This record gives sequence, C-alpha cells and structure tokens, in this order.
Amino acid sequence: MKKMLLLYALLMVCFMGQTQASVTGPPTYSTPAAHVPPSITACFLEDLLAALREASGEDGRVMPGAFGTCAAAAGNLAILSDLAMEAREAGGGLERLHHNQVSLLETDEEEALMLNFGFPQSPLLQQKPVLLLALENPIGGGHLDQITFTSPSLHRNTQVVCLSEGTQYILLTGQAAKGDQNWRLFIDTKSPKMKKRMKELLTGGNMLKITVTPVLLFTRQEDSSPSVGDSSRPISFLCELRRFLSGVLPQRRPDTPPLRLDTLRAPPPVTLDPSSSESELAYLINSSAPTVFSFTGSTYHVHRGELAMPQGLLDEVRRNLELNLAGAMEILRDKADSQRSFRRLQRLWELCAFSKLDSVSGESQYRAFLLLKALKMVGREVMPQSRATRSQPEPSTRTSTCRLKSLTVSLQSFLVGPNTANINNCHGLCTFPLVNTKDHAVLLNWHIENGGTQERAPCCVPVEYESLEVVDLNQHGTHLYTHPDMVAKKCGCR
Repeated sequence: MKKMLLLYALLMVCFMGQTQASVTGPPTYSTPAAHVPPSITACFLEDLLAALREASGEDGRVMPGAFGTCAAAAGNLAILSDLAMEAREAGGGLERLHHNQVSLLETDEEEALMLNFGFPQSPLLQQKPVLLLALENPIGGGHLDQITFTSPSLHRNTQVVCLSEGTQYILLTGQAAKGDQNWRLFIDTKSPKMKKRMKELLTGGNMLKITVTPVLLFTRQEDSSPSVGDSSRPISFLCELRRFLSGVLPQRRPDTPPLRLDTLRAPPPVTLDPSSSESELAYLINSSAPTVFSFTGSTYHVHRGELAMPQGLLDEVRRNLELNLAGAMEILRDKADSQRSFRRLQRLWELCAFSKLDSVSGESQYRAFLLLKALKMVGREVMPQSRATRSQPEPSTRTSTCRLKSLTVSLQSFLVGPNTANINNCHGLCTFPLVNTKDHAVLLNWHIENGGTQERAPCCVPVEYESLEVVDLNQHGTHLYTHPDMVAKKCGCR
C-alpha cells in the first residue's frame, strides 16, 4: 500500500511540473446542396472535454491554439479560459446540443462562404451558448490568417478567429434564443486562396461531404441532470486510452494502405470477462508481446468490461503496473510534449481506480489490465526512439551484416490506437562468419565462394518470432486474439 501511494505521489509531482458590426441582407448563392454531416463517434465529446482541459496549464495560463482564439477576440479568449476551468474541475459539467444537418454554400461574393445548420428545440437555448465548430482533423501545414464570422445568432454579430497549425475547434459565442435555432454563418476569408483552404477544412476537399461538426455548449445548472449526450465512465477510460496511445506511439501515414487484421489467422480468442481463467490471465499479464487495441462495434455502445481476478493475480497486476508506470514516466520525459502525456496518464490512472488495495471492483480490474498492456506497448515502442535520440550509433564495419531492423506496418484506423505495429525485418549480407546459421548455409556459402555462383546465396531471414496481441472491444464484449509468429525476433542466414 505504501509503495502504491508513493508511486501515485510521484505521479502527481511529475504532472504538476508541467468589434461590433451589423449583418447585411442575404446574398445569392451557388451550389446550395445540403449534406448530412458525419456521425459523432463515442469519443467525440470526450475528446472535446479533453481538449478543453488541456487548453490551460497547471498555472491556469490558457493555451488557445486548438480553439482558434486570439488577441483579436479577447472576449472569446476569456470564455475559453472559463470553459477550460469548468472541464478541469467538473470533468463534465457542460450540457451539449448537437446539430441536425449542415450545408456549406458559396456566395456571389468572391471570398465568402456560408455555413448553415440547426439545433433542436431545447430549454438550453434560452442561455447564452458557446458554439464550437469541430474540424475532422487538426490544421496542419502552415498558418492561416484571421477569419471573420458574421451571423445574427452570434453575440456581437461579428467575431474573429485565428486559425493556425494545430487548431481543431473554432470557438464562437452565441445569442440566447427560443425554440428551434437555425444558424447561418457568413465566413469572410479575405482572399480566393484562403477561401479554397477553408473549403478544404470544412469538407475535407470534397464538397459532397461536410466534415465540420457544430456543437453548442452550456454551463450545466446545479439542479440539472446529466444530458443524454454525456459519456459514461467506461467510455471515458477507453477514449483517454486512445488519446494517450495516439500521442506517444507512431501513427499510420495517410498515404499507406492499412492491413486488415481479420485477414490473419489466429487461434480462438480469450474472452476478457469474469469467466476468464486465472492461467490465461496470468499468461497475458506477464506477456511481453506487442499489443494493439481495436474498437470494432457500434461507436455509441457503452462498453462495460469486468474481470474477477483472485488476490494473488491482483497483486501481480499491481507489481507489473508499478514497474511499467515508472518506466513509462521515465521514457515520456524525453518527449517534447511530455507534460500533456503525463496529464493523460494521470487521468488514465484516476479512471482506472486501482490504487485501493482493500476494494478493487471488476471494472477497475478490467481497466487496470488494459492500462498494463498499453504501458508495456509504450515501453516497447517508445524506448528505442528515446535511446536513438540520446546517442547516435558509431559507424561499424558490421552494419551490412545480417541483423534485425525495425519495420512499422500500417493497420486499420481503430477507434483506440495505435494503428501501426512494429513487426521488424531482417536485412544485411550473409558472408563469413554467418550468424545464427545451419550447416546447409555454411556449406552453401563455401560452395559459392569457390565458384558455384549459379546457386542461391544464403539469405538473411527471421529465424525466431513472437506473437502480436489484439484486444478487440465490441458490443459483444472484449476479446484478446494472439496472432503467432507475427513479429520477427531474431535473424539468421538460411
């Protein structure tokens, strides 16, 4: 108990280280097609709350980059600060309303766009809302200048945002209203070039598909019950797990085709539930095989996983968690965004609720198991990168000999990551002295060196493998598949 409290205290120490205008009459439009926006995934709201929590540091200073706020909109910057504090202290003390349909239209004005959407009738609309336009992906590839949004639904009618690299949410303040609320946002982009860029941000480059998601946020009243859209505790843990892994592990490049894991052969899975056998769980807890996480069921499903481990196995999980938690913290200190990774790891630990020795629920056991597998993956995949940044290898005459090299392949884009796996490969020459070889390869090499050049030379190939584990979370439960002989472990000349 003292060791666990000491480690938790150590975690806490590490984490603490880090103008008004009127709206003119409606113009005429071109391409007035309406589009249904993409579905809101289970993690959408959790990601939004996490971004709000991370919009301010431990000192309370607001870091507005992800929300497009800037000095030109000081009022919105103050609102962002309040929202960040609300998300950090209450963790979910915000009501949300979702849009019903979105359309993007081009006006006759050369630089203007118009975004149309609506919200269903709700008493919440009588409050002054905060409007967030959530982009599908953060902005990358350079800086965007100030963009002006004008609408009768906006407070002060005209507001300015500053979009830059990393921005994923556009924050605007709205007017209180009654009944159904329809929004028309006129977007002044200043130039045709910027208009094209904004269209790409809002549609993903395809005018038949709207990729921006409008959400209205309201401060929850003390006597109000949680809104229908609130995420549950299990989903919070899984979404936080995805964010943590996505931030520290390599991600699939968009130009590489993903591998479908369901095309691979695998023995029957282990079902992670109270009926899981102690021997199976003990093997998986102590396994060092790489692990990926897959969420293949309905994204709206509330996944509640439980385990029923005996006391001896719980003690083993705790020992492994202590060891891997300390190792992950040491590794993450070398990363540029270490404080954000530390905060996410802290929240994972809190959602896990595994620190009490006298009372560990089945859900806590389940989350602790997943967290342990994730931390082992971080130690396995991130440690080599950290070592490489600290020291460059000395040139060697043996660099061309047969040896194991890292090879990262792309997997399907899962809800919970990572979406890559390091399966390694063997590279190099098989010349004397041969490594991890057989007598056949020795004789074959001797024959070729003595003139038998028409024969195939010994090849540098994997001679030892380890498994790849896939945790599949879906509406039917959690299943762990072990794919044998997936990751090259040792090379030899054959």
